[in-house]
Amino acid sequence: MNVSEARPDPDALLARVNADEAKSRRAKLKIFFGFAPGVGKTYAMLESSRRLAAEGVDVVIGIVETHGREETVRLAEGLEVLPRRTLTYRGVALEEFDLDAALARRPGLLLVDELAHTNAPGGRHVKRWQDIVEILESGIDVHTTLNVQHVESLNDVIAQVTSVRVRETVPDSILDRADEIELIDLPPEELLERLREGKVYIPDQARHAAGNFFRIGNLLPLRELALRRTAEHVDQDVQAYRESHSIHVPWLASERLLVCLGAGPSSSRVLRAARRLATGLHAPWIVAAVDVTTRTPLSEKDRERLDENLRLAESMGAEVARLTGERVADTLLHFARRRNVTRILVGKPRHSRWRDLWRGSLLDELVRKSGDLDIQVIAGEDGPTRGEPVTPERTAQASRHYGAAALAVGLATGLSAIGSGLLDSPDVVMLYLLAIMIVAVRFGRGASLFASALSVASFDFFFVPPTYTFSVEDVRYTLTFVMMFAVGFVISTLASRLRFQSAAARVREERTAALLTLSRELAAAVDERSVAATACAQIRDVFEVPAAILLPNDAGALVAVAEAGSVELGTQELAVAHWSYDLGKNAGRGTETLPGARVACSPLVAGGETLGVLVVLPDPAKARLDGAQQDLLDAFARQAALSIERARLAEEARSSALRARAEEMRSSLLSTVSHDLRTPLAAITGAATTLRGADERLGDRQRDEMLETICEEAERLERLVGNLLDMTRLEGGGLLVTREWVPLEEIVGSALARTEIALAGRPVTASLPASLPLLRADPVLLEQAFVNLFENAAKHTPAGTPVDIAAFAVKDAVVVEVSDRGPGFSLAEAPRLFEKFARGTTTRESNAVPGVGLGLAICRGIIEAHGGTVTAGPREGGGATFVVTLPIGADAPPADAALDRLDAPPSEAPPA
Repeated sequence: MNVSEARPDPDALLARVNADEAKSRRAKLKIFFGFAPGVGKTYAMLESSRRLAAEGVDVVIGIVETHGREETVRLAEGLEVLPRRTLTYRGVALEEFDLDAALARRPGLLLVDELAHTNAPGGRHVKRWQDIVEILESGIDVHTTLNVQHVESLNDVIAQVTSVRVRETVPDSILDRADEIELIDLPPEELLERLREGKVYIPDQARHAAGNFFRIGNLLPLRELALRRTAEHVDQDVQAYRESHSIHVPWLASERLLVCLGAGPSSSRVLRAARRLATGLHAPWIVAAVDVTTRTPLSEKDRERLDENLRLAESMGAEVARLTGERVADTLLHFARRRNVTRILVGKPRHSRWRDLWRGSLLDELVRKSGDLDIQVIAGEDGPTRGEPVTPERTAQASRHYGAAALAVGLATGLSAIGSGLLDSPDVVMLYLLAIMIVAVRFGRGASLFASALSVASFDFFFVPPTYTFSVEDVRYTLTFVMMFAVGFVISTLASRLRFQSAAARVREERTAALLTLSRELAAAVDERSVAATACAQIRDVFEVPAAILLPNDAGALVAVAEAGSVELGTQELAVAHWSYDLGKNAGRGTETLPGARVACSPLVAGGETLGVLVVLPDPAKARLDGAQQDLLDAFARQAALSIERARLAEEARSSALRARAEEMRSSLLSTVSHDLRTPLAAITGAATTLRGADERLGDRQRDEMLETICEEAERLERLVGNLLDMTRLEGGGLLVTREWVPLEEIVGSALARTEIALAGRPVTASLPASLPLLRADPVLLEQAFVNLFENAAKHTPAGTPVDIAAFAVKDAVVVEVSDRGPGFSLAEAPRLFEKFARGTTTRESNAVPGVGLGLAICRGIIEAHGGTVTAGPREGGGATFVVTLPIGADAPPADAALDRLDAPPSEAPPA
């Protein structure tokens, strides 16, 4: 083994560290495993737990079924037992394991008997193993018991052996999840003796069981299955230990086979023989195909045959591995030592001995370098193998290549003859080598070897005395001929290898570029449909086949959300897509499922969930995509699935953020307006109550003051509720703007009239030129915007301080400025003024001004709905200035048209 093979893989080390860290954090599961009831699983579990309790572990019995066995009951004494949960089913009270009590108690170790038990209806989970999964996820260690007949993957075998179909089964993933499996074994004869003594069931049940399930013919195969299933788990532990300690020398504790698979016709027989051998040895087997980077790539027919053989191996239960290396033997041996393989199987060579002398023998190389590994040869098909048929196309291509080689050598000969007076023999040889190199680079190995032989013959015939004969006077030229051909051979070999490696690098680069482009395009997609459209477009461009992506709708039916090219999906095609979606497997053309379909379907799986189906329409001339193309298509499908999942999660995040913002706004609204709504209501209620109960004790003046208070507070309450409704319309997009041509003077005058009481004691000066153009606006909404501005000025302006209103026209707009002499604000604070629930402070106090802080926010929403803007800034000399800019419109009527609508001159504002 070279240094590069011995050096540990950094990615593997990182993955191993992460796996060990995750395993150290998760809760531990130990299964006491047996082949039949009565072998002592519960007894062994209680014995182990008592030892742990003596060591200080917090052990609690969740549920243990003693079945009346005295020795089991005695072992359970002294351990804390959780009370069971009582459920009533069809009038019968059933006692079950209390999952909630176990989670609330959170012991260090929980004992839960009978892993395959089915819970009574009414519980959280249907099966007890589901309860245990939830307990493990909460961080509690669990010890449990299980019999081999309850393992899901062995259900058919158990039914065949015992003629009993077991209904309560446990998924194999639970056994794979187990950190430790302890086999509780007992000879069948001893188990039957325990059954007769009543230590397993009560006498009546024991007699019935002995005549049915508990028979030697049943117990022996069950015991074998339990032993094998435990050995598989132990083998997984061995593999994990070898990987963690970088052990590459095979351990011969159990057999593991590696089959070297090629593209030859006899490979199918090698696979079947290997399958029979693996079954007889009860050993796992791996099928490996090596892509040799130093040889000419396989032809299309050989590649199709190799892919077919690999699919056959998968169908027979083998693990398939595609390897890449410079030499087949070294690559196989390195892989075998890494996977703890004990035996390598190769097919018997059928080619001639001369080929071994030319290329070397794979079998001899494996035998010499195998070390402790066994090498076994399997016979191939009877009779000699036949190569690919020679087609007219291949014949024509070979003729062109060899003709080009002859032409290159002829040109070198001609140039050498022309310059014969200037060139020496070494120069002529270099010209021939140049021709050989060009042929090797351009036309391949066969043509370059032909050019090498032809160059030697031409050099001898034309330039070696005696010329124009193949005789050689000077024997030293013989060495020149040999060296010339050898150099040509080396050049052709290196050039051929370089061509192959260049082609392989180009293919890898194209695939990497395709995946990079797909990832970049998918990253820019924002929703499911855009992701699907991008993926389909990329698949069409890369594979040159029509593609579509199907996603389930609300009713669960698959519908096409994106399509690139023409993909007509009929009833049969949709049936194939639904099968692929339901089972999460490839289906359709080129697969083992529904291979006669027009389309090929690949499930889009992300996070263990099938999100949709990728459908492609392959070229009818091809039976299927080759292995490399299928792998790339699967990578495209995985990328598309991950991007669809990302888009869904992003949409869910946006929805959650909107809900959170809405909830935050609702909470802010409730907390902000509760006091402001309660204050006028309290004033109204107090005044009305006083009026109702005082009778003649109140004078006319006091009664009028009470009525005035009720009216003022009712108007205040109306404004608060109106602001809240306006804000709701703005936030919900329900604000309807009904536009008509109106003069600005009319809107400002109406707004001042509505705020006359609020502006009382504050002189108002308005400068509104008569030449202002008409505005196309909603007069009700625009008036409300100015009312909010004037009320804001009144709140922040002390009595006796003026409020100034000025308007003027600029290009395509009318500008209105509302200025006051209040406390003002800084430029940094200006943007916050138009936020919801933002309130300033009065000039007299540091407390917030009355109101809920929606007036300016509503004002901005109305102005922006009209296509305008509103800004705020500090006023020179103190105070604030709010600037409203409203667009005029290209078809605005003349300003004089507004005069007929006003009774008062437009430059006069109503008195404040």
